[in-house]
Amino acid sequence: MKTCALVGASEFNADYFQFMDDNGLFDYVMAVDGGFAHLEAIGRAADAAIGDFDSLGYVPRGLRVIRKSPHKDESDMELAMMRVKAQRFDTFYVFGALGGRMDHTLANMQLCAQYAEKGINVVVIDASAQLTFLVGPDSLEVPACESGTLSIFAMNDACTGVFERGLEWELEDYTLTNRTTLGLSNEFKGDAVMVGVEEGTLAVFLPLW
Repeated sequence: MKTCALVGASEFNADYFQFMDDNGLFDYVMAVDGGFAHLEAIGRAADAAIGDFDSLGYVPRGLRVIRKSPHKDESDMELAMMRVKAQRFDTFYVFGALGGRMDHTLANMQLCAQYAEKGINVVVIDASAQLTFLVGPDSLEVPACESGTLSIFAMNDACTGVFERGLEWELEDYTLTNRTTLGLSNEFKGDAVMVGVEEGTLAVFLPLW
């Protein structure tokens, strides 16, 4: 399994990135436009940088740079994912993709769901949570936790066969649409948890441990 970290320009969980980096979890680190400044601030050299660099305001030096025109159809994060998928990385840890501009957050969530549907293991890290995706039929086991919340959202019109077990409010064989808040903020109660979906793509927000 080949693992890469993609670092975008939005809110950056530097402590969690450094914890994972110190434990050797990244085979490759790519700065995505303004994400280069996040890495520079913690003294971490990227393996490459990609983007039109309008957010960063300058073109980095001293590393491999893939510079793109600002007149393009794809976002810088999409270009980054296209490139690392072509390099046969199969796990993406994405930082700096949530928060900040709401339109960028939504675009990045849709993009990550798309790559999960391509068979990539995508995990997005923000300030207090991690976001992962289940593409049905699939399920996720979560260790017992005394407190905290778990949220799920349909990334297409409807996810069928959705279940949540071991949380305060359980679901079984439920159809979750993308027009409801029902999946928001379910509570841990000290039991092991299982979340799953039979058909569709489910976004799952989990606490950072």
